[in-house]
Amino acid sequence: MASSLARYPARVTSLAFLGLVIVGALLLRLPASAASGRLPISWSDAFFTSTSAVCVTGLTVRSTIDDFSTLGQLVILILIQLGGVGIMTFTSFIVLTLGGASGLRQQALMTDTLGSRGATDVRGLVVRVFVVTAIIELIGAVCLWIRFSFDMPVGQAAWYAIFHSVSAFCNAGFGLWNDSLVSYQGDWAVNVTICALVIVGGLGFPVVLDLLNSFRASPRSPWTGLSLHSKLVLITALFLIVFGYVTITILEWDNGLKDASPSERILIPFFHSVICRTAGFNSVDLNDLTNASLFVSIVLMAVGGAPCSTAGGVKTTTIAMLVLNAVRRFQGFKTVSCFRKTIPQMAIERAAAATIVFFAVAVLGCLVLMLIEQSGQSHREQKDSFLDLLFEVISALGTVGLSTGITPTLSTPGKMIIMLLMFMGRLGPVSVMVAMSRTRRPPKVEYAHEEPLVG
Repeated sequence: MASSLARYPARVTSLAFLGLVIVGALLLRLPASAASGRLPISWSDAFFTSTSAVCVTGLTVRSTIDDFSTLGQLVILILIQLGGVGIMTFTSFIVLTLGGASGLRQQALMTDTLGSRGATDVRGLVVRVFVVTAIIELIGAVCLWIRFSFDMPVGQAAWYAIFHSVSAFCNAGFGLWNDSLVSYQGDWAVNVTICALVIVGGLGFPVVLDLLNSFRASPRSPWTGLSLHSKLVLITALFLIVFGYVTITILEWDNGLKDASPSERILIPFFHSVICRTAGFNSVDLNDLTNASLFVSIVLMAVGGAPCSTAGGVKTTTIAMLVLNAVRRFQGFKTVSCFRKTIPQMAIERAAAATIVFFAVAVLGCLVLMLIEQSGQSHREQKDSFLDLLFEVISALGTVGLSTGITPTLSTPGKMIIMLLMFMGRLGPVSVMVAMSRTRRPPKVEYAHEEPLVG
């Protein structure tokens, strides 16, 4: 059994996350997890909340602060931490524990996945990832605790700080205010801290560890020591943040930002641009935004964060490779190179396949959700627009957690579709591990080549 699981790490991850969802639902269903004076939540809501927490999505059908006791909130926080600590880290640890001494190929691929080139002690690397996670979350919690201490008792401020720090770093988006962070939309301390945690969590452990190694090796010029992966992630992330900020500012200047203070006109678009990538917090009511802003948000949610991170989506490096491939092809080059490195054609093909699969699942999910929620209704009779449903589907599949508010109103089958999308979105990176556990099989017969027309 152990050797079988070690050979197929994708199964380990799938079973581990499914088991965690089930255990989480059982714990959330306990009377002790319900808020004082309230009945335990239903089984469907328990499984939905557990799935959302484990998949670090943040979509909710119940109020975290009103419907759950401190114990229930603690269960959600633990599920977020276990689900968001890094799916590859969790898988690597289980595979190495169950499988004993792994082969050199497994060791090398897992080490590369966790972001430390040239390392051989994978178990030590896993421990290092957990330590870095704890340090980052502790720094975020201290910053938030200092700020929240001005608004609430010190003990309560500490709990709120820890909860939001873990939720932000894991890109989960669960909050202890019903309006998320709307009441702090003009607060620099809260906005900057949350955004910093979300950005670092969305960069992924390979990039974070690569940055630490590069700064240690060459403090004056750390950029030169970074891997191609890290450079693509950092540049793409910066571009998307700037793109989202500028676009949202322009689209909402005379709408959502019309009555905002000068400080809020800076913070709100920046916060939304960062959060849209996969975090799920919001500092403004999404229903107050224009359709154009919501569409831009959908695009940002679909891209998501970096591979091996707490983020979801197609992934930044996937989009970067596709853009580079298109540019190089238009320039007449047969190979794709960047920063004096050539990107293998197989990596480009994997990026294209991952993108196609993501959007195919999104289209199918949106279609099924429309069939379930709008069956027998004409376009004029529909209460939820196509944009609302598309927003919800991409938010679930990209494990973002932002919502226009329709999630609690969905039918039970509709909520099950959202749960399935969240689970599939979180397990997307497992394709890397599946590729590791299978060997490439050449075709028995190679037929004559013929190239279809393109474009």
